[in-house]
Amino acid sequence: MKDLKNKNIILTGATGGIGNSIIEKLNENGANILASGTKVEKLEKLKLRFKNLKILDFDISKSEKIEEFIENACSSLGGNIDCLINNAGITQDNLSIRMSIDEWKKVIETNLSSTFLLSKFTIKKMLKNKSGKIINITSVVAHTGNLGQANYSASKAGIIAMSKSLAIEYAKKNININCISPGFIKTAMTEKIDEKFKDIIISKIPSAKLGEPEDVANAVLFLASNLSDYINGETLHVNGGMYMA
Repeated sequence: MKDLKNKNIILTGATGGIGNSIIEKLNENGANILASGTKVEKLEKLKLRFKNLKILDFDISKSEKIEEFIENACSSLGGNIDCLINNAGITQDNLSIRMSIDEWKKVIETNLSSTFLLSKFTIKKMLKNKSGKIINITSVVAHTGNLGQANYSASKAGIIAMSKSLAIEYAKKNININCISPGFIKTAMTEKIDEKFKDIIISKIPSAKLGEPEDVANAVLFLASNLSDYINGETLHVNGGMYMA
């Protein structure tokens, strides 16, 4: 039986399609959720849709403010954190020989460094309760690479390796750190892909279709719940068979 009733959960990157679906799934299962993002209007709409939802406008690229963000989020949730879902991230695609140092640094700092800092300050809170779960959303391209995404692929692969190290460090404290690597999911981002290129992508997926945001949300629900208590340092692939580890 899934046990998320009254669990305090922080979700970054809440305003996108996957974020919305995660909120819906966790809300259905009784969790107390704090949703974070940079698009205030979308956060407000989520607040109207989910009456008990708490929202906090925050840009994870502001690394010097992350500890303060975790403190504020923790206070909003009543003083403790049971689960952190690191879903926020950015892309700045370019071929490697054209990629500027700023494009490289911004993606690495936002996706990888900020995920580390969010995890670090959350773990400090979780250590007091001697329990907690962190779920890091990575990507299939962390395993396969992708044209024009050297920075993004590196940042997401780094999250996986970092998560394994954190899992080892805090397993004895009953803190589980795992990853989810989505494949190509139906979101606003994939809707912008040219149909010919989309057909090429689908041809490489054994399931012959793009995933739904709910597919990722179901994986989050599992890893956030007591059903995954003996799973640590793992990556759950949600890609329709596109990549099989």
